[in-house]
Amino acid sequence: MSDQHALKPADSLRLLTDALVDYAGLFPPSKLPMAHAVRNYAEHLHSDDAWMLGRFIIPVSRLSEFETAAASLLPREPDEEPWMLSALVGADADADIEAIFEFNRTHAEDHRAGLAVIDAIELKRDDPFEIDRLMRLIPEQLTPYFELPTDTDNRPAITALAGTGGRAKIRCGGITPDLFPDAADVARFIAHCSAADVPFKATAGLHHPIRAEHNLTYEDNPPRGVMHGFLNVFLAAAFVRKARVEIEEATAIIETTDVSAFRFGPDGVRWGDKSLDNARIAAARESFAISYGSCSFTEPAADLRALGLL
Repeated sequence: MSDQHALKPADSLRLLTDALVDYAGLFPPSKLPMAHAVRNYAEHLHSDDAWMLGRFIIPVSRLSEFETAAASLLPREPDEEPWMLSALVGADADADIEAIFEFNRTHAEDHRAGLAVIDAIELKRDDPFEIDRLMRLIPEQLTPYFELPTDTDNRPAITALAGTGGRAKIRCGGITPDLFPDAADVARFIAHCSAADVPFKATAGLHHPIRAEHNLTYEDNPPRGVMHGFLNVFLAAAFVRKARVEIEEATAIIETTDVSAFRFGPDGVRWGDKSLDNARIAAARESFAISYGSCSFTEPAADLRALGLL
């Protein structure tokens, strides 16, 4: 989590959204060229909204391309913070993990390469036995997130992650309406993770703060669909984790379309007759509802301003 010393008036909103957005500009619907994506990330790191920014997400297969594109942008002074990256691991996990270690070794030992570190990885695996095998392989320096389905029973996979240091990942949308899981499925995923004490992150479909219908791509005549709001999802997670709301109530939070139903204040947030103070919001974000990947960083911040929340 980023430094909290300069909290804004609605401190509860700031705590909920601190370091929330992992930048995934390489992925659809933006699908930017590498050079464009790394320039964007560099600009976001120095913007007024940098406190909302998390890691740069990149496939392991494109690390060499990243090094070329980011060579002039990475920090080089010892007192500067390195760029933090999350790497998508492909089918050959063993080879990809070795490539990650070589990348980290290079950027830690050679100041000419610039400061960058991969400390998180993301894998699309849901078989409990494969998760167990990989958790024995993955070194403790890397925090793994396993993308799990929402249309089948994901409890065996989540149970396999319990107590291992591994984390879960949920896909909340895509570029067509059929890729968006139902609110109840998202709520169940969150509840299952909480019951097993397994932290999670989200990806895709969370460009906007509040649930509403939006264009799903940036093309002319794009498909439209109802997108989950990132405030909805992460508030639901915080309420599940720290106020013990049931799946039905969490579903209702995720389905809320009126921003005024969420009352952010200097000391906490309220939804209906439920409330969370700042300490519980911060704790939920720190150890449970970690972040989400978005191909746009400017949209989430701009939408929060348009709603009068920033």
